[in-house]
Amino acid sequence: MTVFSAAPPRSPRTRTSTRIWAHAVPIVLGGIAAVGAVALVAYLLWPTWGTRGADAPDKLPVSVGGTLFNLPVTAIRMKIQRHSGPQERIDLDFLYPSLEPPSAPKHVTADTVEAAVQSIDRIFMSIAAHHDALSPEQRAATIYPRYLDPAAATPVDGLTMRMFRADTPYGSEDFYSAASPALTARCTRDAATPGMCLSERRVGGADLTFRYPRSWLSQWHDVAEAMDRLTAQLRGPKG
Repeated sequence: MTVFSAAPPRSPRTRTSTRIWAHAVPIVLGGIAAVGAVALVAYLLWPTWGTRGADAPDKLPVSVGGTLFNLPVTAIRMKIQRHSGPQERIDLDFLYPSLEPPSAPKHVTADTVEAAVQSIDRIFMSIAAHHDALSPEQRAATIYPRYLDPAAATPVDGLTMRMFRADTPYGSEDFYSAASPALTARCTRDAATPGMCLSERRVGGADLTFRYPRSWLSQWHDVAEAMDRLTAQLRGPKG
């Protein structure tokens, strides 16, 4: 007795399509997995930094003379110095009296340059490695007195001013000093441009130099305290 199958025989074309799909499915799945892996690696390696993106740090750890400082990025005056790590010198400025970092400078044109000229409203600061040079305190105690006018000076509100002799390297400057709060400053005299003062102090392997208008010494207590605050807030954790 002959038995016939109920299933119709498959055509050669159907068998060929089945074989193609049997080979194609692993290839397609492998391609999808590869694309997913590439996308994951690209996501993990894509740089998250920018020149000043939303996630850019507000402060940079900078080592000067082996001493660590945490410096606000916008306070650093030169773009080439806006990077972390060791540096020989770095220049900054801060608004006074708030001591906040300044905002980005506005674009000045030939039509607005005169309106842009304003009185100095900030304190300038540099941090430089001293390489064991004579400290600011030693200069004030042993070098400057050699060049001062011998005339006696009377303190005003606790601040003493003495003139440098005209035949010395500091002949166009005056020397200010106070004990509490401590302050020493060499100041140029007012002339075609307003007089400016320079105060220095040593922190670890670095010397801090502050520059500000001489006219601010009418409130010298505030200036001395501002320099103390800046020194404390910029100093990184001590090792």
